[in-house]
Amino acid sequence: FGLYRERVGLCLAVTSGPAPREAVSGLMAHLNRQTFAFPPDHGARVVQTILSDARLREMWQAELTLMRETMDTNRAALAAALRDETGSARFDFLAAHRGMFSLIGADPVQVETLRRDHGIYVVGDGRMNVAGLTPETTPKVARALALVLG
Repeated sequence: FGLYRERVGLCLAVTSGPAPREAVSGLMAHLNRQTFAFPPDHGARVVQTILSDARLREMWQAELTLMRETMDTNRAALAAALRDETGSARFDFLAAHRGMFSLIGADPVQVETLRRDHGIYVVGDGRMNVAGLTPETTPKVARALALVLG
């Protein structure tokens, strides 16, 4: 499950000495208790509901299996398309990766070129979301990657 709490942030105070520091510290502790004493738990309740109901759990596991298989298929298709485009096995490593993302070895200039010239959005460190690929978009992505990454 990828559920995240909603309350994040930072409260910082710079004081002129020990007395104001103690007063501010006490106030922050009070505010912290009021804010976080009862954090939202709807995410935890969703998980509890799914995992404690056999039918819902089975549906969730089927969805996970489908997503995992889809990503494996996407990876294999992209690796094969890149093999066709480049005539090499340089990108075969993509088929063996796991998860939603793969580092494709693009530097920031190449990432910008992919975005600007080909409409392909990759995180600045060269991380690509393979879950977003489709059979229709994979050939275009492979051509662009082969052209830009060489």
